[in-house]
Formats: sequence, C-alpha cells, structure tokens
Amino acid sequence: MSSHTTEATRTDALEQDTGAALRFVTCGSVDDGKSTLIGRLLVDSRAVLQDQLASVERSGKVDLALLTDGLQAEREQGITIDVAYRYFNTARRKFIIADAPGHEQYTRNMVTAASSADAAVVLVDATKLDWRSELPELLPQARRHSLLVHGLRVPHIVMAVNKLDAVDDPAQAFAHISAAMTQFAEAAGIAVKAIIPVSALIGYNVVDANPGWCNYSGPGLLALLEQLSATPADLNHPFALPVQWVEKFSSSADTSQGRRIFWGRVASGVVAPGQSVTVLPGGKTAVVAEVLDHTRTPGTVKAGHSVGVILDRELDVSRGDMLLAAEGFGATPGQREITAMVAWMDDEPLLPGRVYWALHGHRWVKAKIKRIVHQIDVNTLQKHDASQLEPNAMGVIELSLQEAIAALPYAESRVLGSLVLVDTASHKTSGAALIQASSQPA
Repeated sequence: MSSHTTEATRTDALEQDTGAALRFVTCGSVDDGKSTLIGRLLVDSRAVLQDQLASVERSGKVDLALLTDGLQAEREQGITIDVAYRYFNTARRKFIIADAPGHEQYTRNMVTAASSADAAVVLVDATKLDWRSELPELLPQARRHSLLVHGLRVPHIVMAVNKLDAVDDPAQAFAHISAAMTQFAEAAGIAVKAIIPVSALIGYNVVDANPGWCNYSGPGLLALLEQLSATPADLNHPFALPVQWVEKFSSSADTSQGRRIFWGRVASGVVAPGQSVTVLPGGKTAVVAEVLDHTRTPGTVKAGHSVGVILDRELDVSRGDMLLAAEGFGATPGQREITAMVAWMDDEPLLPGRVYWALHGHRWVKAKIKRIVHQIDVNTLQKHDASQLEPNAMGVIELSLQEAIAALPYAESRVLGSLVLVDTASHKTSGAALIQASSQPA
C-alpha cells in the first residue's frame, strides 16, 4: 500500500487493537502538575519498566514529569512544550493520554490534543490559589482550557485539585476550591463529571483511592476514567468523506476495472456499494461501485474508519474534495458564509478584513474575516464588543469563504464543524474555529 494511506491505516489498526480505548487530555495552567499526574498514572498502574524509571531519576529520586516531557527543551526548562502521547492499560480499560502544555503560547497544541479526546482532566494547583477564601479565583489558563474543552465538545470533563498535600488544611482547601470550580462550571454551562482531590506527587486518589481524605468519598481518578465511555462514531448524519489521497488506476480490487480509488477517513454516516454520492466542489454525482476497508477488504465502512471508495464512473476528484451522500446534504450542500467561535493563537491580532487560509478536512480555501461578533472574557464569561482579538483570546466571528465547504455546526459534527485558520504569508496556525452556524448555500 502507498505511504499516503499509511497514517490512516495505522490509526485503524490501533483502534482495532484497543477496542474502546479512552483518549483523554490533561490541561490547566503551567506547573499545575499535569506531567507528574500522568507519570503517577503510568508508574502506579505498572505501565513503566524499571529501566525507564532509572532513566528519569534525579538525585536519587524519580522525576515523574520526565516520563512525558521528552523534548530536550522541556527537560532543560522544566515545562511541557509539545503534546506528549502515552499509552497504557489496566485490567478494565486501555488508555491514550495526551499531556498538553499549560503555557498560553502553546494553546494551539492543547487544542490539537483536545479535538480528538473523549475526556479531559482539568488540573488546578491548590498552592497557587487563595484557598482560605470561600471562593478563590481560578487562574485564567485553567478557565481558558475549561472553556476550550467544553467548546471542543469533549464528552467528559473531570476537574482535579492537585498538591493538596502541600497546604496546611487540605480538607478546607478542597472544599473552597471545589466550590469555586463548581460555580465557574455552572456559569459557563460546563457539565463536570466529578471534582477530585489528588496529590500527583504522593499518589493520593490517582490510581489508588484514599477514602476520607479531604472529606472526599468518591472514586479515584483512574477508577473514574475506567467508567467513562468513548466517543461514538457520528452515525446521525449522512455519509461524508474528505478525500485524503487518490490512488490512480489501481488493480488491487477485482471490480475496480482500473478506476481510481478515493481514500480517506469517513467523517459521518456509512458508505456502502450502490449509494449515490455528490462531489464537492463541482456537484457531479455518481454511484458507489465498491467500498474497501483499510485492509482492502470489500464491504461497508462507517464513520471513524478509513475507506477506499470506487465510483461507477470517472469524475474529477482530487485531494481535499468531499464525497457526500447525494440526498443527505440537500441540492446545494456547500456553505460560504460561516459563524464560528475561534480560539486565536497567532502573535498578530485577528482583524476584520484580513484573509487567511482555512483548512476544512483536507481542503484549503481562502477565508475573509467579515466581522467580530463579540469577544468572550475568560475570567467573567461575559461577551463584549471587540475591534480585534489579541493572542489567546476567544470570540465569535463571521467568515466569508472563497469557495463552498460541506459545513455542519460543531455541536453536531466534530469533523465537519471545525476549521483551522492559517496565515497566508507565514503559514503559521493562527486560530481554531468551531462552526456555530452556516448560511447562504452556494
């Protein structure tokens, strides 16, 4: 098989191997103990070999954070810069962990990790807050990350109060901080699965539960994660396939008759031989002649899995095009006017009138910022007018696209409802946009 389909095939193979593996991301402010928490999960669940432990010893003690902070710059600075993925399993579940950085300047990395997560663990450091106050103020980055994982439709959000072993009155600190987290979550409309007191350094309530500590009687973090469900495939919408690669004139399938195979990962719905599809852009229609899974076995393929589609006739289809169920998205499925919530990541502010590249699926289109509807204050959650969005700000904007895309609200489809905005000159990732509404069919 060509190298162009290798990544999709590897992911499918991993999914088959893990079954209902839970993908979760840790987030929060810098130095809140996210990497140490993951290190504790790995060590106490016996997912780390002795030679790995020996390699992260410092002055005779194991530095748990080094089990995920693998970049040289991370080890030198003592911070997480890039997303680190780790895999481990217990007797009940398999897990894929994403350790996301807490620094504001690496918010784009955190968004990348959260966009495919089934759960998020938002960590706060009790020692950084005025825990003696009945409602201590949470740090802005913890608020920002909570809003982002909520906006990214991460199904399960767990909050954890860390480093309670380092305060004078852990029970009082947990009571006050958890009250502040509950108030914030309710104001933001965030459904929180649980708020857990933990000590990542010592191991309290991480893998092994410590009943009664901080007057908490619920499950430990790992026990809770074992109970959470993985995100189901999007089968509620008609078939949609962003084409990732075109295999030309293949003879790999007996019935292909030299026709091209269009490979990609099904974004929504199910594809089977005999159904009619429309190509976007262009609007041409054809009938699916054959469907191949990632092992090139003919059959039916559903959302979330890699597929090769062979049509009954030759159409002009390239990487970035979309195959859509002919009757599922209407006579004019493409949308050019988009309203979206954006997490702005560029060093330069977002300004109305500016033009960016927008990546939707595997397709690049030019996108003009029509206007900023409002900015969201991550501290008060209030919406207010803004003439621009500064780095790491969040807001709602209107976009005008040069060409139509098959868009759905992000609340309905993670794949079809997301855009990445890229600077046309520097090619830097500028923003992550979550579509709220689309209008004016092309």
